Amino acid sequence: MAERSTAAVDVADNSGDKPLAAEADKATADGVDTQNGRAAGGPMTEKDGERTTAAPAAAPELHSGHKLARRYRLEECVTRVDGFSSWRAMDEKLRRAVGVHLLPADHPRARSVLAAARSSALLGDPRFVQVLDAVEENDLVYVVHEWLPDATELTALLAAGPLEPHEAYQLVSQISQAMTAAHREGLAHLRLTPSAILRTSTGQYRIRGLAVNAALRGITSETPQRADTEAIGALLYAALTQRWPYENDAYGLTGLPKGVGLIAPDQVRAGVHRGLGELAMRALANDGATASRQEPACTTPEELAKAVAAMPRIRPPEPAFTAPPEYQHTTYQQGSYGRPTPPGTPPAQSVTVVPPPPPLNSRTGRALKWGVAALLIAALGLGSWQLADALLDHSPQGDNGSNNNQPKNQDAPKQPERVPLTIKKAEEYYPDGKPQNIEDVANSYDKDPDSYWRTYAFDDGPDLGAYKEGLGLVFDLGSEQDVSGASIAFKFGGDHTTATIYAAPSMSSSTPVGSMQKIATGTTADKQLDLAAPAPVKSRYVVVWLTAMPKSGASDYSRAGYKQGISNVSFFRNS
Repeated sequence: MAERSTAAVDVADNSGDKPLAAEADKATADGVDTQNGRAAGGPMTEKDGERTTAAPAAAPELHSGHKLARRYRLEECVTRVDGFSSWRAMDEKLRRAVGVHLLPADHPRARSVLAAARSSALLGDPRFVQVLDAVEENDLVYVVHEWLPDATELTALLAAGPLEPHEAYQLVSQISQAMTAAHREGLAHLRLTPSAILRTSTGQYRIRGLAVNAALRGITSETPQRADTEAIGALLYAALTQRWPYENDAYGLTGLPKGVGLIAPDQVRAGVHRGLGELAMRALANDGATASRQEPACTTPEELAKAVAAMPRIRPPEPAFTAPPEYQHTTYQQGSYGRPTPPGTPPAQSVTVVPPPPPLNSRTGRALKWGVAALLIAALGLGSWQLADALLDHSPQGDNGSNNNQPKNQDAPKQPERVPLTIKKAEEYYPDGKPQNIEDVANSYDKDPDSYWRTYAFDDGPDLGAYKEGLGLVFDLGSEQDVSGASIAFKFGGDHTTATIYAAPSMSSSTPVGSMQKIATGTTADKQLDLAAPAPVKSRYVVVWLTAMPKSGASDYSRAGYKQGISNVSFFRNS
């Protein structure tokens, strides 16, 4: 089973750049990145430890229709600046649109761009746009990356107005969690602007330009975590106010009034969610100024993600209810049968029609009522007599009588009662050293059907086979228990999912499943799997091990492929 690597590369990042000239081979100068206070095409500047290096003025002079590696056909140049160009291209082998960054092999940043693309491709996080190829060939260096035609830039979303609180909460939560995972692997973005954030049609936010976008522009920082955290704070500030939190206008947003400094979002726009506004200030104000409640500033994406998680969850807005239109009488019901009155014809005289009396108030109706009542009384009397006769016939008749009321299955064994076991904690179990989604392990047993732990999406399946032994979680029951089985709720159905539970000696991933005692195993094509052991097994630690997963489409943070998610696991013992 081949696992696809993912990473983020900026797709046509024109934020702060001048538009492309009419002739594709004419180079243009990069504009000013007002977020970081630097001119990418000018001399080297510094801000909070960030540096940019000078670059040659000319980009590779290619044209639409040119092919790279006899596979990627260039179609449209979307950026030509700072000695490199970005294109929308077509992968003729897989027949899909891709993005391509091109620069000469002798470009002073070519080595760093290749290194950034290859290292970010190892992150394996679907919250970032995927790197598909990074190659040096024929005096050219090019990076091929994913193209998302159904995604919308945050720049376009903010042009329509500020985001409502739930959407802004989702933005800062998802971006801060993604950047936390990136920094754990030593990867920084350093250019988190509204054009680097994409919102997919499913409502998920994805980041492009991780490591590669900064390498293309020669941007470095001595404090990368602080720089990315402040950038996330600027995104949240803009989402709440539709204003850029600096004096200069940028990314289609108006800056703050000159000379007033950084002011709280609720002083810029009325009705701003107070908790989110304070969070934006904590992420932006890293020089001593904090929010109104004097909480400490957030200087790393992990601190910001924890602060977001500590907030009360903001619910989505209730859907607007549209009242149905009032009922209109038709012309037929009004007596004209839908025919227009000819000109000159006097209106028809209305005739008052006396409605007939209700049928049962007539003489025949009264007789019918009495007849029906008599029949009901007779039927009730006959039914009562038959019931009494039946009870007398089935009563015990001494020693020679037969008792037909005894249950036929009185000797059948009673089913044991299931007693649920408490799960104290859980960790991801990855003996191959490649975890899937460590941050969301707690979602696998939190009783919330909407939250889940997920695997990556794989290209082959459903059986993992020789490519990967399996994927799983290990649960701590707090003390040794008699484990008789488990109930597992999955995120995806289809084809088949195979799961096995093992008694583990500890929470460590270093113990192979081959040395563990198997408790129960099973396969399902649905989203629910109940496992029952032939005999209870005493253990404190239990591993849930997946060896086959169904194929599902793209959803949430995951692309299409063979994958699975676990929304709830429960273990039980028989009483």
